[in-house]
Amino acid sequence: MILPALTEATSPLFRPIKYSLFPPLGLATLAGYLDPDDEVTLLDEHVERVDIESLDSPDLLVVQPYITSARRSYEIADHFRARGVHVAMGGLHVTSLPDEAAAHADTIFTGPGEDTWPLFLKEFRDGAPGRRYDSTLRTLAGMPPVRRDLIKRNLYLVPNSIVVSRGCPHHCDFCYKDAFFEGGKSFYTQAVDDALAEIDRLPGRHLYFLDDHLLGNRRFAEALFDGMAGTGRLWQAAGTVKSVLQPDLLERAVDAGLRSLFVGFETVNSANLAERRKDQNIGKDYAAAVRRLHDAGVMVNASFVFGLDHDGPDVFDRTVEWAVEQGIETATFHIMTPYPSTGLWKQMEAEGRIVHRDWDLYDTRHVVHRPKGMTARQLEDGYWRAYRDFYRWSNIWRGSAAQPGTHERLRHLAYAGGWKKFEPAWDALIRSRNVVRAMPALERTLAAFGGRQAHG
Repeated sequence: MILPALTEATSPLFRPIKYSLFPPLGLATLAGYLDPDDEVTLLDEHVERVDIESLDSPDLLVVQPYITSARRSYEIADHFRARGVHVAMGGLHVTSLPDEAAAHADTIFTGPGEDTWPLFLKEFRDGAPGRRYDSTLRTLAGMPPVRRDLIKRNLYLVPNSIVVSRGCPHHCDFCYKDAFFEGGKSFYTQAVDDALAEIDRLPGRHLYFLDDHLLGNRRFAEALFDGMAGTGRLWQAAGTVKSVLQPDLLERAVDAGLRSLFVGFETVNSANLAERRKDQNIGKDYAAAVRRLHDAGVMVNASFVFGLDHDGPDVFDRTVEWAVEQGIETATFHIMTPYPSTGLWKQMEAEGRIVHRDWDLYDTRHVVHRPKGMTARQLEDGYWRAYRDFYRWSNIWRGSAAQPGTHERLRHLAYAGGWKKFEPAWDALIRSRNVVRAMPALERTLAAFGGRQAHG
């Protein structure tokens, strides 16, 4: 099983820490369905270099491409098919462009694999594997445990990644989700007891939930948090502005150990929200959501998208200024990118605004469409300027001053500064295969300054 690296994760200058942050679980989840006597190896190119020439030829190769790893995925697949290996391929990119992927694979999978993968394995063993499997049955009931023994834990800063749901209840038109889950439920969860059992398998204190929206099903989330309360766990996850503003849900999460939340604010221009079907943000008070998180002792990793049709050249400075004023600890910026099969792609294609289909550049750092409110050069330059400005020491200090107390100010400086200002040190740790040694520092930052504090 090989997870090819995203092009943006393999810079020869430095390897960004976020690509060595946590082990992706897709392939390790599929490995759980294999027989006990099957020999399986899992390789993640984000944290280890894979020389395909030196690898033995397996009976079966499974490759999981994303859009900016498609070229590398096809290169790997073609190499092993030339050796006579049966190559299976699935995931987001395969689902969005199945005909393209099918030219490089013997078998492709569209949508989630929990229902189709076991069927394929049976047919493969019987010597009659299908060419294409399309997911229709959506359930996580009876799913075997993730094969965590295949994960090289020492290569990741946060080895305890976990997923307890699939999909998202919302339908933003720039997101892959609707196409990936077409033909069945687009948001569903594990049984709470199964999720808690998976959490119990993980050593140490820290967890990183990779779910698109951990708070998306309130009933499930409340039961999960109640089951985690008192266990001493510290964890990070993703949620929406709407979920943060719901009464009592955030408090339950904090009592269960939530210390940092990824929140998709996306844009400071409200006109963009309706156009891109970001309905869960419409009419919501962003500043109130940030205050609520900070008052609960939760750090904010804010996501913003530039280049939406109502954005002008002023959007970069306005966004950075707002984020710094709110005391947001870390921000992730993106250039609007129309992914194949999404609603945004279909609109852009109909309008003749797709510039090219070089998937290597669909990394949200390059302009691949014709913007409306500015030139492509303005958009790309503004994107990079936003990163530089937000992470200037002067703005990190100013952001810390917006925090509600001394504990939070110290945490802000430690986290925001450590994330972006020490990339050469992160690079050295990644290349030396010792990045996990920074885990205790992360835990101390989350533990010492997190949680609800009493302020005078």
